[in-house]
Amino acid sequence: MFRDDPELAAEYLNQVLTDGSREELLLAMRYLTAAFGGVTGVAEATKLNARTLYRTLSKHGNPELNTFTALLKAMGMRIAVAPMTPSAKPTRRRLVQRAA
Repeated sequence: MFRDDPELAAEYLNQVLTDGSREELLLAMRYLTAAFGGVTGVAEATKLNARTLYRTLSKHGNPELNTFTALLKAMGMRIAVAPMTPSAKPTRRRLVQRAA
């Protein structure tokens, strides 16, 4: 289902990232990994060790950002940043002031 509909996969993962817990994110990543060829297939696509990937996606896993982005890339997705509310969008002036 997710492999045939990457937009659905992205929507599912975005919903989990928005409303879910760390555990729910790991569960979602396990579901998506299964849909995109299983741990072995995704490990090959990401050039990660399958055993490490099993541990990373386990209930107690804690994937690093580079592992998470590699997994998403293997699934045809990427991380994106969006404001939480429309009014949270800073102006260029506020960005410059914050950077100073």
